[in-house]
Amino acid sequence: MSNVKELELATTAFGQGISVTPIQQVTAVSAIVNGGTLYTPYIVTTFSEPETNSIIKVNKKKKIKDNIISKDTSSLVRYALESVVAKGTGRNSYIENYRVGGKTGTAQKVSNGAYMVGNYIVSFMGFMPADDPEIVLYVAIDNPKGVTQYGGTVAAPIAKSIFKDIINIKEFKMDKNGLSKEYNWLDVKYKMVPNVLGMTIEDAKKELKGFNIEYSGEGSSIIYQSPSADILVPEYSKIKVLLG
Repeated sequence: MSNVKELELATTAFGQGISVTPIQQVTAVSAIVNGGTLYTPYIVTTFSEPETNSIIKVNKKKKIKDNIISKDTSSLVRYALESVVAKGTGRNSYIENYRVGGKTGTAQKVSNGAYMVGNYIVSFMGFMPADDPEIVLYVAIDNPKGVTQYGGTVAAPIAKSIFKDIINIKEFKMDKNGLSKEYNWLDVKYKMVPNVLGMTIEDAKKELKGFNIEYSGEGSSIIYQSPSADILVPEYSKIKVLLG
């Protein structure tokens, strides 16, 4: 700490002038969002004997320390980072009907003791579900070419794609309690599907304004709809209804 002066204190506050490895970054963020418990990180879960494929070693979760921050502070940080994804620089990682938290990074690289011009490591550190994290994901790209070098424009969309695969693999359930996305004019906008079951065709048309409706069946009221109610879908999506 004797080498940390006023300038270092100022630049460290926004992440410049310090270096950490990806595994250090993931370890720290995991502790911050999990309620404040720091664990020893590991890369592989098991080691197997190559000929018999029998497991010869298992890595298990090892706790280092509890309460590195309070549970209340951890909850507040999760909310702040979910806000980054819904309304801030991480908007390109937002996934409708699921809760994602995260933070973008745009790190200016150093060469021969000086910051380089136009050469960055852009990144996104994310986690989900934002209210009770099971997955922490770190994406970093070293000096991407042909794009604007920001974490939000380069790394966040990649993280979104990976998170979508994780949702399918882990079978995460939809959660309607997340923060709503703050859209820009170029974004594809999403709308909540209303419940039109039991309605007449005329009433359903009013409720489904802004969607394309596809009818099938015969009858005076709607007995089935797809997608179901209270799901976010792109504007002008097709809503199928069955009359009976």
